[in-house]
Amino acid sequence: MRRVQTILLSLLLVSVSVAGAQESQSVKQTLFMTFVPNVQFSPVYAAIENGHMADNGIVLEIEHGDENVGVDLIAANARQFGLVSGEEIIKARANGRPVVYVYEWFQKYPVGIVVSADSDIESVGDLTGRKVGIPGRFGASFNGLIALLSANDMQESDIQLEPIGFNAPEVFCMGGVEASVVYINNEPLQIQQRAASGDCGQVSVVKVFPVSDAADMVSNGLVTNEQTIAEQPELVRGMVAAFDAGLRDVINNPAQAYLFSAAYVENLPMTDAFRDALEVAAAAQEEFLAANPNRAAVAESRAALLGTLTAGFDDATLIQFRVLLATIDLWDANRLGYSEASSWDVTQGVLIDMEFLKEPIDLSLAFTNEFVPAEGG
Repeated sequence: MRRVQTILLSLLLVSVSVAGAQESQSVKQTLFMTFVPNVQFSPVYAAIENGHMADNGIVLEIEHGDENVGVDLIAANARQFGLVSGEEIIKARANGRPVVYVYEWFQKYPVGIVVSADSDIESVGDLTGRKVGIPGRFGASFNGLIALLSANDMQESDIQLEPIGFNAPEVFCMGGVEASVVYINNEPLQIQQRAASGDCGQVSVVKVFPVSDAADMVSNGLVTNEQTIAEQPELVRGMVAAFDAGLRDVINNPAQAYLFSAAYVENLPMTDAFRDALEVAAAAQEEFLAANPNRAAVAESRAALLGTLTAGFDDATLIQFRVLLATIDLWDANRLGYSEASSWDVTQGVLIDMEFLKEPIDLSLAFTNEFVPAEGG
């Protein structure tokens, strides 16, 4: 009996020792993200909640702040990872900051111009002489506008550009502008919702001219720095793998992703009935995914889910879920995470045209696909 007790005690000590060693191998990381907690950050939430960060030895904390602050922190290795736009990486490297883009999150640039479908504005060229709203002459909105105009042989002086802050739905619906630069996964939905309730003047339906239809620019992605890549490549590989897995989870099961987001995003619309419906949908989707459906079938399942939820819930409850689905359309691609050199060339060209850059930089140092998981993930 004593021998059995001794063996059991030894096994217990070994188990505790192994668990302790595994825990000690985990590293704490802070992921710098812009804006504020939002359902659009659901890939990060899914990567945490589904254990992908833990599986890759990462204990993740989230930090929000201004993008330029995040770039400076990552460049100085005060933070090792962040979600940053491609334009900011080019501008940072032009100023000697050794940041590197390692995973393309948004496969389509999220900016466009919204107009009334009932107006006589049928193309970007028809904006000539029209009053166009924009948050301001900065950031992705301004960069995207210039790219869209340039692709249509136009320039800023061809339109009447009106800085309106981040108030496109209000100003557009009041008739303050005839068109507005918007984030296409969010503000057109808000405007359409107003129009449906009769709260958008004469507008009944909106249409959008996306930047991505005219120019393949690099948008937000996962970023690190040269020091981390050189000294801790496995950490970079682990962070990319975890983020990639979280992104796939959201694309494949948005109902589950929305439920995860509710724990991170304050005031995300969520009634008891809506939660119940999402839980049922998430469980059903897991069964559907077990059959290994292709990308097109998964996209069809998202559309079907929206149709089902639309029949049971009002627009106010569904607005952020619609934003999530619209954003998934900007992420989804045949190969997630992969960055095309041509997209970086286009983005740099826009920055040079805008005189944000004096001369081209070596773009081969600005991004790498080395850590992107193999196709098929």
